[in-house]
Order: sequence, then C-alpha cells, then structure tokens
Amino acid sequence: LGLAIVGKTPWDQVPMYLIAQFLGAFIGATLVFLHYYPHWAETEDPGLKLAVFSTGPAIRNPLWNLVSEIIGTFVLVFVILCLGANTASLGPLAVALLIVVIGLSLGGTTGYAINPARDLGPRIMHAVLPIPGKGSSDWEYAWIPVAGPLIGGAVAAFIWMAAYQNFILNVFKN
Repeated sequence: LGLAIVGKTPWDQVPMYLIAQFLGAFIGATLVFLHYYPHWAETEDPGLKLAVFSTGPAIRNPLWNLVSEIIGTFVLVFVILCLGANTASLGPLAVALLIVVIGLSLGGTTGYAINPARDLGPRIMHAVLPIPGKGSSDWEYAWIPVAGPLIGGAVAAFIWMAAYQNFILNVFKN
C-alpha cells in the first residue's frame, strides 16, 4: 500500500500483490501445520497452537495494540522508502535486517505482524486446518494486525512524500 501511494508500485498491480501474499501465507501456514503435525495432539494449550500461526498481544488493549502495529509498519515502510532513494543500498539484506530490528525492538507488544497477509492468512488457515484441540482463532483481535499495518504503511508513505518533496524543493532552491 505504501509503495503504491508513493507511485513505486502501479495501483493495478496491488491486487496481484495482495493475492500473491495471501497465497504465500496460506501455503506457509499449511507447511507449518504439516511440519508440526505430531505436536498438535501432544500440545494441550490452544493459545500456543494459535501463536504458531498468528500474532497476539502481550497485553490486550486494542487501542495500544493498534498503535504498536502502526508504529512497526511505519518504521518498515518509511525506512524501505528511504533505502529506495539510495541506489547504493544493500536492498534485500538491509530490509531483512530492518525486519529483525523491528521485531527485536517493537515486537514484544503484539508480535509485529507489519503486513496484513502475515497474520490474517495464517489465522484463516488456523481456523480451517484440522488441528486437534486448537480452540479459537481470536477473531476479536484479528482486525488489529490488518488495520495497523495498512494505517502505518499509508502514514509512512505520506510523510515520506512530504519529506522527499521538501528535500527536492530545497535542493533546487539553492
């Protein structure tokens, strides 16, 4: 969303990116289900089973959980946009390290979805897959790791555009 807002991804490609990300999330969640197959019956805590698939808050407070997701995604998208402006950046490695840093610094509050497909896709698979004793998929919370990243990405894009435009104007002014 953030890259489409700033014009780095054509809007007509956004639906295909969304579909691809959700398909990847569904496939990844299914592989995780298969990988842990013998463990599902042995694990009694339904919350632990859900945590394998989706994020959850350390302290359930919808407003502050949403703020946490907004901040994490804002940092991700804003820094990616800044790296994109620098053609000498390390690209994928820098983004991978950025995701690790966001997780280590901001991930403790909500598990840092920072992408709607990362949480919603596996959560849907948790609901669909035949996991013994799985319990609830926590749909009451599911909107937060969807809305937070969308808001954070959009805000990052708008702030980056404003900052970038001011930078360009100041360069040409001097």
